[in-house]
Amino acid sequence: MAGISSGALTGVVVILALDFAIVSPYVEAQSAAPAPSPTSDGTSIDQGIAYVLMLVALMLTYLIHPLDASSYSFFYNNSLA
Repeated sequence: MAGISSGALTGVVVILALDFAIVSPYVEAQSAAPAPSPTSDGTSIDQGIAYVLMLVALMLTYLIHPLDASSYSFFYNNSLA
């Protein structure tokens, strides 16, 4: 017989025993209860609507008051003209 050392055999037995000890409690375990469905109290929806309305107000502000109507020169230098 091809020699399997007793140390290797002991190691295999120990690993199998540990596997059995870890897995055996889960064999008859109860299944986990299903997670409750997520509920929304409307605050996240309200916050999303508020962000959209603020962006619309910001865009309208820049459409109604264009940069060239302002006294500041953001993109060109008057001293060069």
